[in-house]
Amino acid sequence: MIIGFLKENDEHESRSMLLPEHISKLNNLGFKVLVENDYAKKLSIDDKTFMNSGAEIKSATDIASHSDINVKISGKDINKLNFKQEAIILTAFFDKNSQDLDLLKNDKKLKIFGLNYLPRITRAQAMDVLSSQSNLAGYKSVIDTAYEFNKALPMMMTAAGTITPAKYFIIGAGVAGLQAIATAKRLGAVVSATDVRIASKEQVESLGAKFVFVESDESLETEGGYAKEATEEYKKKQEQLMKETVKNQDVVITTALIPGKKAPLIITEEMVLSMKPGSIICDLATSQGGNVAFSERDKIIEKNGVRIIGYSNYASRTAYSASGLLAKNIINFLPLLINKNEKSIKVDYDDEIVKGVII
Repeated sequence: MIIGFLKENDEHESRSMLLPEHISKLNNLGFKVLVENDYAKKLSIDDKTFMNSGAEIKSATDIASHSDINVKISGKDINKLNFKQEAIILTAFFDKNSQDLDLLKNDKKLKIFGLNYLPRITRAQAMDVLSSQSNLAGYKSVIDTAYEFNKALPMMMTAAGTITPAKYFIIGAGVAGLQAIATAKRLGAVVSATDVRIASKEQVESLGAKFVFVESDESLETEGGYAKEATEEYKKKQEQLMKETVKNQDVVITTALIPGKKAPLIITEEMVLSMKPGSIICDLATSQGGNVAFSERDKIIEKNGVRIIGYSNYASRTAYSASGLLAKNIINFLPLLINKNEKSIKVDYDDEIVKGVII
């Protein structure tokens, strides 16, 4: 069995799907490993290091034409490659609305998998690319806001006087939000958080943050545990709560995403302008349109003295750690595509996880 790793041609993408230390694990599964030349150059890992760990360095064209399984972070540009008959294209993040789906219309019987569509079941947790990357995004968002903020985060008592702690407000208590809460608390900030899912209250409070929420009988959680879109009545109540809360914060981090839909606008222009000059907002949802008025994808802008951070690929800002977790997610998923004893490709299409991720 041959597995090939293809790099991304995106200036905002620094991650890889494989590190040299994972090659032996793939060999143990029965794979010969091909890696595209300059695969992890952005991680300062050269081709020789991959070769010394047991991989072969090839061009993208050679990898696509020889690999049984082709691994890539996204579906971007895969329609430019000539894959072998019945090859598998395994991506971490696939956009079902992209033009790359045209690949399925040819006569090569290609199979595309997107791990971002994993069902939220216990058995799939070790393969969950969204959780592994969101965790790092939440952490890095706090580090970036602390860097941009021109005050100390923890309370400091000195002979000259006391420095009050920074006030952080986290919107969305999913994986990214909970990690942001934990990181901000570790740095000494006073943290509050909100989420449309009342079930997240216990998690937020267990991390030492205050839970701020809209009183409602409406359930805003899907069966899969994700947030779902709110009614107009709920949105009005939420907007009023945001207005009252945001204006008193030093740092606001928004993480609100709805799978497959445009990100909800939560922080309006009025709210941004109500914040004190020197305050910071970090919008983790710019890849899906953004939660914050004025935020711009992959830019830091300033409005009325308030700085708004809009990086679209936050996990890539901790690229080495993110790459290591992506590699482990992939390695944990691969046994569903092979027969290890026979060292052959054998996809279990009846498996619940496979059904969820096949495009």
